Amino acid sequence: MNRVTASLLILAALAVGVHSAAIDAPIDFYKLYDNPEAHISLKSKATTADRTAAHGYPSEHHHIVTEDGYILGVFRIPYSHKLQNQNVKRPIVLLQHGLSSCSDAWVLQGPDDSLPYLLADAGFDVWMGNARGTSYSRNHTTLSTDHPLFWQFSWHEIAIYDITAIIDYALGTENGQGQDAIHYVGHSQGTTVYFALMSWIPEYNDKIKTAHMFAPVAIMKNLSSRLVRALGPYLGHRNTYSVLFGSQEFLPHNEFLMAIFFNMCQPDFMLRPVCESAVATLYSGGRVNMTAMPEGMATHPAGCSTDQMLHYLQEQQSGYFRLFDHGTKKNLKVYGSEEPPEYPVELIDSLVHMWYADNDDLAAVQDVEQLAKRLPNKVMHHMADPEWNHGDFSLNKEVRKYVNEPVIAIMEEFELENGGT
Repeated sequence: MNRVTASLLILAALAVGVHSAAIDAPIDFYKLYDNPEAHISLKSKATTADRTAAHGYPSEHHHIVTEDGYILGVFRIPYSHKLQNQNVKRPIVLLQHGLSSCSDAWVLQGPDDSLPYLLADAGFDVWMGNARGTSYSRNHTTLSTDHPLFWQFSWHEIAIYDITAIIDYALGTENGQGQDAIHYVGHSQGTTVYFALMSWIPEYNDKIKTAHMFAPVAIMKNLSSRLVRALGPYLGHRNTYSVLFGSQEFLPHNEFLMAIFFNMCQPDFMLRPVCESAVATLYSGGRVNMTAMPEGMATHPAGCSTDQMLHYLQEQQSGYFRLFDHGTKKNLKVYGSEEPPEYPVELIDSLVHMWYADNDDLAAVQDVEQLAKRLPNKVMHHMADPEWNHGDFSLNKEVRKYVNEPVIAIMEEFELENGGT
């Protein structure tokens, strides 16, 4: 969803354009004030649970408290209404979103193509995580989002606190009881937190059956993103710029503005053409699911801490996959060394499937393959389509054929060979 922020800006501009065009023409004030839709009444934003329930799937919204006090909103499709398999033990799958995204991203393409629905219909118990700071995980046991300490986290904390909490909670929930491991799917930052967790707390590898990394991001030395390469020299080091930018909410959450964008993209709203026009402006190559994109604009960006971005920029500048760089003085205090330590990815012995592509500007082939050389138990899936890019793993109109179905087949084979343990 790396173009969604731009989408929102275009959408706003188009909305202004619509307004300008309207006032240049004669105004029928009677129709204006007699039109019930002119008196805009904003609908409540649909949650991931609402979206899945709308397609007939059983849907649950869980609140999970992490060891350091963050309260995560996590969604679950426990079984398939088509299979009626609620009384059968179902293998657990956790899906983890990318930076500034959320659980909504997994269901945008609807029940025929989206991975959560396909997994549920294949007999899996599906969990969709939301990292701290996203629209579904903006609560804490003691801190308000207005408190600067709330935003003092990077993807390292998401890895060691959020992902561990979700895995343990899912395994301890009804149906999870008696199972000791799950399947994991991550996209972009969802892969970063996996690599960080499984190398930093390696005992969690025992809780993984198969792991699927969509657009793996860890080593970032060779990425081609112009934005990241432009910002790296300024924000990828501990200096005045990064200190001023750090430990705050990126694009502060505004319920009113997000509600406006959400409502603009509703299928039955009069300004739906504005939303569709913005989508068409950005996505004209015919590769993405155009029906899903207005839903994406209605739900993204979903929020994050600027420290997550700083951490990625540090990776790009250093060329290493390592912990957050606090500067020499604090590094000595926290790590006992002037430089932050590298993640020992050699300790990741869970079965990792790497799904990567030539046209991904954030996960360069060279970087992915360099990381893979250090992983003891991996399978490489180099996408054959030379145009496949970072967002295609969630938005491509053929993602079911080229990614989702192969992933499910791998999970099913594992279950068959291991007796569903």
